[in-house]
Amino acid sequence: MTTVLIEELEPESADAGVAAHYGDPMREQRTLETAVGLVDRSHRDVIAVPGEERAGWLHTLTTQHLSGLRAGQGTEMLVLSPHGHVEHHALVAEDGTTAWLDTEPGAGAGLLRYLEMMRFFTRVEPRDATAEMAVLSLVGPEAAATAARMLGADLAEPRVREVPGPKFAAGSVPPEPTALYDVRLFEGGLARRVPLGVDLLVPRTGLDAVVARLAGVPKAGLWAYEAVRVARRIPRLGWETDHRTIPAEAGFVGPAVHLDKGCYRGQETVARVHHLGRPPRRLVLVHLDGVATDQPPVQGTPVTLDGRQVGFVGTAVRHHELGMIALAVVKRNVADDARLTVGESAAAIDAG
Repeated sequence: MTTVLIEELEPESADAGVAAHYGDPMREQRTLETAVGLVDRSHRDVIAVPGEERAGWLHTLTTQHLSGLRAGQGTEMLVLSPHGHVEHHALVAEDGTTAWLDTEPGAGAGLLRYLEMMRFFTRVEPRDATAEMAVLSLVGPEAAATAARMLGADLAEPRVREVPGPKFAAGSVPPEPTALYDVRLFEGGLARRVPLGVDLLVPRTGLDAVVARLAGVPKAGLWAYEAVRVARRIPRLGWETDHRTIPAEAGFVGPAVHLDKGCYRGQETVARVHHLGRPPRRLVLVHLDGVATDQPPVQGTPVTLDGRQVGFVGTAVRHHELGMIALAVVKRNVADDARLTVGESAAAIDAG
């Protein structure tokens, strides 16, 4: 099997260290969308938060309702700036002794610095666990069945609550995480059910053994994973965000923001924007015509309308069915039928 690493194709990519593909990225995409594939995401940073006060402490620092997080539960969370801009995003898995936070490659150090700064006298001991734990992902409609059959991890469907409308009644949002992801221990690691499949948090010392147990599952590279993520309109920190992104602009409110949990840093901005119902920008899926070039635009490429910039491209991919597509953040008042330009390509918003 040919393994092509991300850095061989994109030397400056933050995703260096894992496979871009294994020889046929389009076939790998089809596998992830129709069956199940194993994706190496071991470049993600991991932070461990043990300590008896971890749930309540994380609850006060983040956008998510975490005070009652129990063993066997996972979710998502954000850390915001005082002005409500997205600074950090992490997925959470609670095993009963430790809350495991996995985040984007290179983002863990900043998140850990913030957590350490906010410890004060709280009984928690956050640490960088990237050298201890690696993330693998089973992706596709057969992911949960595969985890149950091959790892003994029987996981319930993920549940993400609908975002309440503006001016919702106080107390109408249940006091629990807005996204609940089932978490199970298995021999060799931790499994967490998520919308794209099942994430596995595995000790690096036992990584080869877990991969060997999953030897019957075809491997898929990060290119295939990203194509599926983009088609599902799932945002990624640092790709669909910039220094002034607020949660409502990038699609983070549903899975990562509890709108009725009390004070946290940046909460005023979140509440004001939600109750007005008018975020300055919005996340959209765009189709690129690919006539002038068949190369996907790089992250940050301007989206223009009649010669003026109205947004930027986050992640752009070649999709096996949809062609060249991208997630973009554009001004709220850009119409769904606007004739946009991205680099050399004409672009159209997919309003579906």
